[in-house]
Formats: sequence, structure tokens, C-alpha cells
Amino acid sequence: MLLDIERKILRILYNYSSGRRRLPSLEELVIKTGRTKQDIKKALISLEDQMYIIWDDKRLVESIKILQGWEHEEEQLKSKPSINNTDYWTQY
Repeated sequence: MLLDIERKILRILYNYSSGRRRLPSLEELVIKTGRTKQDIKKALISLEDQMYIIWDDKRLVESIKILQGWEHEEEQLKSKPSINNTDYWTQY
């Protein structure tokens, strides 16, 4: 399961690549996320470890290749609670 910062960066990378036909720079990621460069680099390395991206040249964010632009499906299913309409009225 992705951390919030990892999910946010992955979505930014994906949206930039599809909408603007390029990847954001590190400075643009700092502006978009409100995080430090060090936090962003840690999140990018974590995304690479989890096989969401490939980042060969660690000096350039623009060198990233996106493998998956969203969380793995099985992780999304685990994170969603199974609440239906009856649960709301009987449990709360």
C-alpha cells in the first residue's frame, strides 16, 4: 500500500506525462506536493522499489519511466472498508 506522498507523486507524474507530454521537474514536484526535495526523493525511491516507476538517472526526475500510474488493484481492494447502507444505520 502506498503512502500518501507516494500516491500523490505517482498521480502527479502520471497526469503530467499524459496531459503535458513530459514529466515534472523536482522543483515542480516541490511546488505541487508542498514537500521537501529530500522527502520527494525518498518517495520516488520507494516507488521504484515497489515497481511503480523506473528511475535510472537519480539526478533527473525527468528520466523516470512510469510502469503503473495507479496503485495495484489488490491493494486498493484491501484498503476499502465494506460498509453498506445497513451498516451505517446499525453500527453508528
